Amino acid sequence: MLLAAGSGHSAGPLGMADVFTALYFGEVLNCDPKDPWKEERDRVLLSAGHICPVWYATLGNAGYFPKEELLTLRKLGSRLQGHPHFRALPGVESTGGPLGQGMSQAIGHALAIRMDVAAGKLPVGERMPWVYCVLSDAELQEGQNWEAIMFAGKNNLHNLTVVIDRNNIQIDGFTEDVMPLEPLADKFKAFNWSVIEVDGHNVREIVDAFNKAMAIFENPTVIIAHTIPGKGVDFMGWKYEWHGKPPNKDEGEKALSELRTLQGKIQSEHQ
Repeated sequence: MLLAAGSGHSAGPLGMADVFTALYFGEVLNCDPKDPWKEERDRVLLSAGHICPVWYATLGNAGYFPKEELLTLRKLGSRLQGHPHFRALPGVESTGGPLGQGMSQAIGHALAIRMDVAAGKLPVGERMPWVYCVLSDAELQEGQNWEAIMFAGKNNLHNLTVVIDRNNIQIDGFTEDVMPLEPLADKFKAFNWSVIEVDGHNVREIVDAFNKAMAIFENPTVIIAHTIPGKGVDFMGWKYEWHGKPPNKDEGEKALSELRTLQGKIQSEHQ
């Protein structure tokens, strides 16, 4: 997708592939690609809009739209914009771009769902509709997030699960050099959040974390997913320079070769 577009972000989408796989293919979400806007659906919001290629790829593979459309990423007139646009594609619940705003949007969804359920306006099956919000770690340097975190904790929004892509990089360096975030888990706990930390590349562990979050009714939950930016591509791994650039043709061919080798290894291990 990035090769066809000639622009876009590489490191973050590769690093979050396992998290999106767990979310959409790990029997976590109450959603239906054939009826993407059903009232009782779970909502997924991407605050870190720049990693949208992995969200689009996941939605395409989950059947929300034809996979062939993925190669129109960032093209003029495409539904796959460089940052997600609200309802431009089935399953896209939010507009992303300016960082630091997605959690506030997610809180609005979670609070509105609770109000509608209490008023009998929203059909509920086995559980209340859930809201999932995916953030980058660096956007927690934005003050608006901490107002949102405080509000969600105060109102015990238990139907909200936030996933943080803790890859420790941003466009101009490492987070702990630019504006340190640690102790990140302790900060969320201080604002009345439950905290679960996971290996962001262990799908079973990620699915278990989502299920644990669904069993917590006292407060909202944050899942801190420790990921490797550029996961699966040797020359991209841990290099912040790949945050906001695509590979050229030669780099792309090398990256795809490495990813296909990794895919084959994983498939053979599970046979």
